[in-house]
Amino acid sequence: MNQITTIATPEADYGVVSAPQTVRIERLLPGPIERIWSYLTEGELRRQWLAAGDMQLEEGASFELVWRNDELTDPPGQRPEGFGAENRMRSRITELDPPRRLAFTWGEGGGDVTFDLEPKGDQVLLTVLHRGISDRANLLMIGAGWHVHLDVLTARANGETPGARETFWDGWTRLRAEYDRRIPA
Repeated sequence: MNQITTIATPEADYGVVSAPQTVRIERLLPGPIERIWSYLTEGELRRQWLAAGDMQLEEGASFELVWRNDELTDPPGQRPEGFGAENRMRSRITELDPPRRLAFTWGEGGGDVTFDLEPKGDQVLLTVLHRGISDRANLLMIGAGWHVHLDVLTARANGETPGARETFWDGWTRLRAEYDRRIPA
């Protein structure tokens, strides 16, 4: 007999369209703030939840993000058609206020991303704001992408194994469909 597993996602974990072409998503993570800042800025730690790449912490500095999403959970799940094993993107730091804010361009013409960190007792509220998303199809992919990447970060920050309940790609595929239902056409 086949068993169907339903993954319940807390309502607060979903990203929202906070303005045209903009997704905002939050996570409450275990602190201190400097620890979470390291997950955003240090290439080896960032590789474990988002993308590798050295980053010189200086406004105007250029850097490269290198995604290897198949490495984020074991097993990675079934990669959707059209996604390669590796993706690279050049970006540039536009705002820097350690350890509270990091903003950078999202490639060339892909808008920008801002990470804001706010201490909340012994936890840290991470807010990701991705602006300048070109169209609804990208809004759905990016919303699902940030959601599942932040799920991996949450697991890592809590000392858990990412993908213990759901693989990276299975989560992205499920969440992409859920964002399609949530975000008006």
